[in-house]
Amino acid sequence: MNIELESFPHSRWTPLPHPDCRGVDGRVLVRREDLVIAMLRFARDGTIHDHPADHDIDVLCIEGEGRMRVGDEVVDFRDGQQVRWPAGVNHQLWTEGSTMKTLMMEHLGRSPTELA
Repeated sequence: MNIELESFPHSRWTPLPHPDCRGVDGRVLVRREDLVIAMLRFARDGTIHDHPADHDIDVLCIEGEGRMRVGDEVVDFRDGQQVRWPAGVNHQLWTEGSTMKTLMMEHLGRSPTELA
């Protein structure tokens, strides 16, 4: 067996580019043809805008707490919880007086929900 190690570009924290995103920095960890994994770092009262994606996204809260909207449902989102945002459904994530770090796994191409 040969273990093949690859180097990867070590991305820096950068503000999310959409004008309706505030107080959120992102850092891409993995970029493949069918998968992007990124960390998001939310400042106090940070938000990502309400929007759909054309692919499923798994979201894991790895530190802190915030709130999330998926479709018309709003819930608290805390350290140790995870959720899947289905393709085509509006979603939004924000903090209110707290900070939060999340791990986002974007399943590009065919949606995992389409395969089930």
